[in-house]
Amino acid sequence: MPDEMISLGAKLKQLAELKPDAPAVSCGDVTLTYDQFHKLSNRVARGLAAKGVKFGDLVTLGLPNSTDFAVACWGIWKLGATPQPISFRLPKGELEAIMELAKTPVVIAEFEHEIDRPLLSVKDLAALSDDESDLPDQTAPISKAPTSGGSTGRPKLILAGQPGVSARETPEVGGWQIKRDSVCLLPAPLYHNAGFGMMMSAFNMGAHMVLMPRFDAEATLANIERHKATWIYLVPTMMNRIWHLPEEVRTKYDLSSLQTLWHLAAPCPPWLKEAFIHWLGGEVIQELYAGTEAQASTAISGTEWLTHRGSVGKVRMGEMVAMDDAGNPLPPREVGEIYMRRPEGAAPSYKYLGATAKTLPGGWESLGDIGWFDEEGYLYLADRRTDMILVGGSNVYPAEIEAALEEHDDVQSCAVIGIPDDDLGNLIHAIVQTRGGRDEASLRAHLAAKLVTYKQPRTYEFVDEPLRDDAGKVRRTALRDARIAAMKEQQPA
Repeated sequence: MPDEMISLGAKLKQLAELKPDAPAVSCGDVTLTYDQFHKLSNRVARGLAAKGVKFGDLVTLGLPNSTDFAVACWGIWKLGATPQPISFRLPKGELEAIMELAKTPVVIAEFEHEIDRPLLSVKDLAALSDDESDLPDQTAPISKAPTSGGSTGRPKLILAGQPGVSARETPEVGGWQIKRDSVCLLPAPLYHNAGFGMMMSAFNMGAHMVLMPRFDAEATLANIERHKATWIYLVPTMMNRIWHLPEEVRTKYDLSSLQTLWHLAAPCPPWLKEAFIHWLGGEVIQELYAGTEAQASTAISGTEWLTHRGSVGKVRMGEMVAMDDAGNPLPPREVGEIYMRRPEGAAPSYKYLGATAKTLPGGWESLGDIGWFDEEGYLYLADRRTDMILVGGSNVYPAEIEAALEEHDDVQSCAVIGIPDDDLGNLIHAIVQTRGGRDEASLRAHLAAKLVTYKQPRTYEFVDEPLRDDAGKVRRTALRDARIAAMKEQQPA
């Protein structure tokens, strides 16, 4: 390992020695200093070792946002093992499929599922040892192993290509524009790759990470004011809910400390992004496009975006190109599938367990997204290929319709899918969660002014439950399959 890099455990030890009384992580009324965080994770590491966790293991972790989540991760890393985060709401079937892929010796979670291996809490693990002293230094060969169902809905693990290391010398500014004195507010789930990676960056910088156990629009603004947060990560669904707060609520909190707001993980409707830029400032709003696989990425500030409306930015790491169905690069403004590859000579950034990458000769890989580049090299995304709906020979991208729907004041969340039709191939069906009103005529009139006729939903369905998860993701394939199955059941035998 290069001299300038040290293990994640050693980095936490270094910070505990440099700033023992500084706050490391807060959630609700609980705060751990760097010294407390380091010592508690030492105890948890010994508890995990007593339960059979060893160097190189993947350890499945299914906790909500909490100080326990962070402590569990560093306890795992201190044994040279790898955190394998999952949703704390995961049903038993999905949990068992992931456990089988990960071959995890234990599960750290508070599930009520009966499973065939130890199900432990951080409190359980800490109770197994009161030894807070340092362990022998270990570097996990894989830093993280998040899950992704992708468009198939079948779980896969994405093993990071990087080991569990951090810079020995803490820079002034680290990844995600986090600084040494940053106060980072994270209402998004840590089990999702973006939040998880941001948590790693914050602690490696010695910042103060303020976690929210669950997202609440007004509570997020209140936490910015309370903690004088300088940095925040939101998914577009969260931004939408904040924006739709009554104006007198949204504007009563002091947000002047905020220097950086990142959004990613899902498309952000242009109207919403523009509203946040004008509210908080163009240099505050930052967007990144990449996959968990991290072959390449783009980034764009709000100021840039105003002159390249709808773009997710220029390529900042690796390479990207839009290709046609035959695998040929396309000229500017031609829509194709986006392929990525690592910088020349760079080691692989990931490895799949439970899936195979879609590749083309030359090291190009696709995540299934559709888009195009302008003449200046700015990327514009349309949607995922698997989510595209073919209507009477025309390509329709659900994200465009969803963005237009979410401009309506009554719409809380929505998902657009294609229902098979003998005439047109598919009919567009909108599933909508509202804020109370269920006025289909109003939604139709709203979209009539925004979308061409063939992009307008033929049918509407109103639901009470959110259609996106805590990370802002929507499983359109699962929604579509459920509705097609219901239609078949209703057909006469």
